[in-house]
Amino acid sequence: MSFSTDDLGEIKWSLLACLLCTGVAVGLINYSADIQQQSLKELQQAQRQLNAARDQLLTAQNDQENMSSYQMEYDALVTQKVIGSEQRLDWIEGLERLRNQNLLPDFKYNIAPQSTYAPNPPLNAGNFALSISPMTMELDLLHEGQLLNFFGALSRQMPGWFLLDKCALFRTDAAQNGGVMLKAQCAGGWFTMRNRSAP
Repeated sequence: MSFSTDDLGEIKWSLLACLLCTGVAVGLINYSADIQQQSLKELQQAQRQLNAARDQLLTAQNDQENMSSYQMEYDALVTQKVIGSEQRLDWIEGLERLRNQNLLPDFKYNIAPQSTYAPNPPLNAGNFALSISPMTMELDLLHEGQLLNFFGALSRQMPGWFLLDKCALFRTDAAQNGGVMLKAQCAGGWFTMRNRSAP
């Protein structure tokens, strides 16, 4: 079968319809590809939002667990009277109870006024004001073990947190000092933390 230019007049409408259908089909294919691409982007964005929400939920759950453990530590420090105001009267009463236990022949102490505590190296204490009430002590000892026993009893029996800075031991003439063979001069302080938000 052969076509001539005269035949074009007969099939021009069919050819035009075919070209029109081809153009519409190509347009629909391109439109579908754009819609698919847009849907894929929206799916990826939704996936990112879901992952971010999961991360936030996990962080919130971890924070809640941390808060409960920190709350227990905080409550323990409040009970121990480390957090709060200076407990000078409690310390004096506690030291007198230790004196009555005869852990060593005798001791003298002096608690200086409370001052700001500046740790070295510096420490970010957050919402807490750190303070120390410096204390110096002069202790009479029969032997070195009494010094360790005394500070062990102080740590166990007294509320608060005593930071021992230094101790110096000196020999004495036991005959002139009622059997006391050693004297210790110690320095440290009672550490307290005050929550700046507390009334």
